[in-house]
Amino acid sequence: MALMKAIQVSSPGSELKLVNIEIPEPKENELQIKILACGICHGDAVTKEGYFPGITYPRIPGHEVIGIITKLGSRVEGWKPGQRVGVGWHAGHCMKCKACRKGDFWACEHSLTTGISSDGGYAEYMTARVEALVNIPEEFNAEEAAPLLCAGTTTLGALRNNGIKGGELVAIHGMGGLGHLALQYAVKLGFRTVVLSRGKEKEKAALAMGAHGYIDTTAVDAAKELKKWGGARAIICTAPSGSEISKLIGGLGRNGQMIIIAAANDMMQFPPSALLGGNRSITGWVGGNMEDTLNFSLLCKVVPMVEVFPLERAQEAFEKMMSSKVHFRAVLKISD
Repeated sequence: MALMKAIQVSSPGSELKLVNIEIPEPKENELQIKILACGICHGDAVTKEGYFPGITYPRIPGHEVIGIITKLGSRVEGWKPGQRVGVGWHAGHCMKCKACRKGDFWACEHSLTTGISSDGGYAEYMTARVEALVNIPEEFNAEEAAPLLCAGTTTLGALRNNGIKGGELVAIHGMGGLGHLALQYAVKLGFRTVVLSRGKEKEKAALAMGAHGYIDTTAVDAAKELKKWGGARAIICTAPSGSEISKLIGGLGRNGQMIIIAAANDMMQFPPSALLGGNRSITGWVGGNMEDTLNFSLLCKVVPMVEVFPLERAQEAFEKMMSSKVHFRAVLKISD
């Protein structure tokens, strides 16, 4: 019996534990993947803390996976061993429900999630359903490409699918793992881009990545400052704080949208009248197209800034990611 190293969560709220377990074998519509790198995402806390009902334990987290195909299931076509592939949040769909029949696979009524409904990428090997795969161009470094499969697809998707036009003002709230990617994409898409962040610590990095302005939310009223810029067409909320997001609504311009892509557990509080008059709105966004994101990132040279950790230091990497002490994404390097 061949064994591999993996990081498991044994029960909701338990620490990430290094174990030796059997290498998984692919089912007929799956592939076995030798993992090169796996990004650590705030979404991994869903598995660690048991936020979704019905998660079975022990479970291996991780949904920003880059690896190499090592085995094919009996019914897999179009892929071959040795190909470098990626697996993101979406782990598969049923092909039978109303959403799937319309081609909206992301909205599948029986959607599977990598690292939640099936074991993910905090391991030396994993299996994945064929419809979950994306090809990874050789130009990408595995550790740098991994965050694009979730953080990248989400931020680029939010910016490209909400009607924002080139030259309009876009504010990026938060300059962390999501925010530094949202900033790069917004600049490359031709938006007038300003970063909102606490303190001056990240101002230099923001301006170096192309930001047209930086607002220290601890020093000034960020909403009033955005009004001086003419009001934001969109505020991309990457910082998980409902109270801080609420303070920014006044910074939206006419037809402005607050687009929330980070999960915040605290309540948002604001008078409904704040949305009237200017035809303002609040919406959420999750997901995107991995292949589009990879192609756009390669063409426009959008590169995540990462700190790389070995698999054995997954607990440390996870804690740094969750406390925003990593610069800017944490990635596990599993193998060469």
